[in-house]
Amino acid sequence: MPVLNEERHLRDAVRHILEQEYPGEIEVVIALGPSSDRTDEIAAELVAADPRVRTVPNPTGRTPAGLNAAINASRHPVVVRVDGHGMLSQGYVATAVRLLDETGAANVGGIMHAEGENDWERAVAAAMTSRIGVGNAAFHTGGAAGEAETVYLGVFRREVLEQQGGYNEEFIRAQDWELNYRIRRAGGLIWFSPELLVSYRPRPSVRALAKQYRNYGRWRHVVARYHAGSINPRYLAPPAALLAIVAGMVAGVALTPWGFVVPAGYLAAIGLGSLPAGRGLSVGARARIPLALATMHLSWGWGYLTSPRKLARTVIASRRDPVTAP
Repeated sequence: MPVLNEERHLRDAVRHILEQEYPGEIEVVIALGPSSDRTDEIAAELVAADPRVRTVPNPTGRTPAGLNAAINASRHPVVVRVDGHGMLSQGYVATAVRLLDETGAANVGGIMHAEGENDWERAVAAAMTSRIGVGNAAFHTGGAAGEAETVYLGVFRREVLEQQGGYNEEFIRAQDWELNYRIRRAGGLIWFSPELLVSYRPRPSVRALAKQYRNYGRWRHVVARYHAGSINPRYLAPPAALLAIVAGMVAGVALTPWGFVVPAGYLAAIGLGSLPAGRGLSVGARARIPLALATMHLSWGWGYLTSPRKLARTVIASRRDPVTAP
């Protein structure tokens, strides 16, 4: 579990691991980044309270570096990736181990089930689990079990992680996709199952959500440059929407009021799309869904369009070839 400024959710995330009903041993290795809140203090309390919990340093604070540090410090044949704001559902570990045995997969994963604790977070959760928000990604919206390109978090065979040399630490984001790409290229199976569910706590503000999705877009463009065959229309939709909105507004100001049809159409689309996404939510949460959708789409698009080529060049220079077992 790599953590950075996770004081709000760390205790609950660890509790959901320790309460797993699993017949084998469980250890929790927390990789501590340079947090500016009470994360380190809470982690120390967790270590003192349960011998199954320990920590390792992650001075860079980067997620892939923390993952590698925690994996190297662990000792069991199955490695379960967990985030500091992710809550494993009951039976998650036992189900994942069963699926590894049944499918022969190298890595199994399931649904990123976003859940909020206030109206804004519930609005973001609704946006993140709707097709208008994230397209047809199975780990967001659900789907049938089967072979996948990548999965949320992941439960791995240790031997596969060691064979591939762990995560590529140049991938500050999208490190899961890159590792799963190498595993697939080496002949390993990545398996998605809706039986596996992790409750995810969304970002608590518009600014934090915008930063998150800007980084998603930036790193998705890195991935597209890293592996040309990985792009699909779902990834191109946000930058295309952003360009169309900007072009429409410029045309509306400089040429004809008809240009405003494009941004108006987008606003109407997310307004209508938020209606089914908000079923069962409070009025306050439903009212915030269009803002959450726009923040996600436009920030992702901006990140994609402004992703620097030098970032991709740095990552491509660190490319690791898939390693096939002898």
